[in-house]
Amino acid sequence: MKVMPPRYIVWSTETIDLTDPFQRKWYIRQVLLHGRAADIRALDLQEVARLLDDLHLPSSLYALWKAFLGRYHYAEG
Repeated sequence: MKVMPPRYIVWSTETIDLTDPFQRKWYIRQVLLHGRAADIRALDLQEVARLLDDLHLPSSLYALWKAFLGRYHYAEG
């Protein structure tokens, strides 16, 4: 499935193929870094929890998501 992400999330390309695992993981990272509340709500939080350790987020953002996902039982474990 190809999507056209908003420019405030992705500015380097016009479309992203979410069936490609690399592009999907990269897009999720971009949403967590630059997305708005509506963009984040559209993510699958189970998938975010599964990928969180591989997204290489800044430490403060990683800690926030780790705590949130754990609190709401999305964290793998």
